[in-house]
Amino acid sequence: MMQQAPGFSLTSSDGGSVSLKDLLGSKLVIFFYPAAMTPGCTAEACDFRDDYSAFTDAGYRIVGISPDSPDRNAAFKEKHDLPFALLSDPNHVVADAFGAWGTKKNYGREYEGLIRSTFVIDADGTILQELRNVKATGHVDRLKAALGIG
Repeated sequence: MMQQAPGFSLTSSDGGSVSLKDLLGSKLVIFFYPAAMTPGCTAEACDFRDDYSAFTDAGYRIVGISPDSPDRNAAFKEKHDLPFALLSDPNHVVADAFGAWGTKKNYGREYEGLIRSTFVIDADGTILQELRNVKATGHVDRLKAALGIG
């Protein structure tokens, strides 16, 4: 059985509030990224930016979620000319609900953090695909191929 996406309401990079309900009605790609302005997250966000029209032409909206503050997300969005909403989840409540927060390993060290993950959600809120612990580079191309997007 397909699972419904957890409901949420988060602060956007423009200071407004965005909820899952606001985003439903079209297909949705939500990507969780660990930290704005870092090399991997910048590469991933810019790949989504560069392929933005391919996703929108196929009927998808794109939203990024990170633990960063709305101000940091706003600076990230402006610096890299990102055309999609960036939402702030500072207490990782939404990341927890999606299973995108947990134990990570880096250079043999274990710690709790955001696990780079992407979710494809149908217009009614049903999670169609869960891609967890993805690599920043090449992820968007793999996602486009999986979704059959030119």
